[in-house]
Amino acid sequence: MATRTEQLAQPKPNLLRYPNRQSLYWLDKLPPERAGSTTTFELTHRWAQLCRRKKSYPQTQIRVSPTWEVNQCALRAIPSERLCCLAQPRLPVADWQPSRPLPAALSPAVRSVVASPRICELAQPKRRLGLHGSTHESKTAPVSCKPCKASAHIELLATPKHDHPNYLGERSMSWSVSMAARNAVASERILELSHPKQRKALFEGYNPYIVSRAARSASPSPRLQELSLPLPRKCTTKGWRDDIKM
Repeated sequence: MATRTEQLAQPKPNLLRYPNRQSLYWLDKLPPERAGSTTTFELTHRWAQLCRRKKSYPQTQIRVSPTWEVNQCALRAIPSERLCCLAQPRLPVADWQPSRPLPAALSPAVRSVVASPRICELAQPKRRLGLHGSTHESKTAPVSCKPCKASAHIELLATPKHDHPNYLGERSMSWSVSMAARNAVASERILELSHPKQRKALFEGYNPYIVSRAARSASPSPRLQELSLPLPRKCTTKGWRDDIKM
């Protein structure tokens, strides 16, 4: 058996040996020719069993009766308490009520009764406003009823409410402009506010090197002077030592 070094030393196969190949499934040799026209499949035992046609029984064969015979053991069986409990029908809920009986036939006295004017008035449909505000006209003729005296409470509720003493009513659409408003002269401040606000781009007209007058005339406080001095431990004493030697 060749070692790994010998295997790596072998030259690679020439893949351009067949430049006019028609398939990508082979590279070094031509594909084998197929003997059949189609691909054959091997069916399993279960598939072959399912592919078989069902057997058709002849009409002369006697079929089994749909009535099942109960054996003797089942006839002599004694049900348990659990089976007897499950065999009981489910009881209705506590609030269940049976269906109402059908209405009985009306007596001749009820069928020959005459309605009073008040009942006829209540039987009339209410008039509702339509799409264009018109009332629905009933085809039935109005029934005359006797006038009845209303109580004091009903008369009080039927009285419309009065307007408040300070109520001024709706204001007219056209308002009259006073002479003072028509002869008024706008001040300089109002004219300044009436001009539209000028929008500038970001950093337009901005000079970061301009120092304001307040910054140029400012005087530092003792604390700022103290913070501006360097730290004592960072100060060199070379010049002081040279003066001592001299």
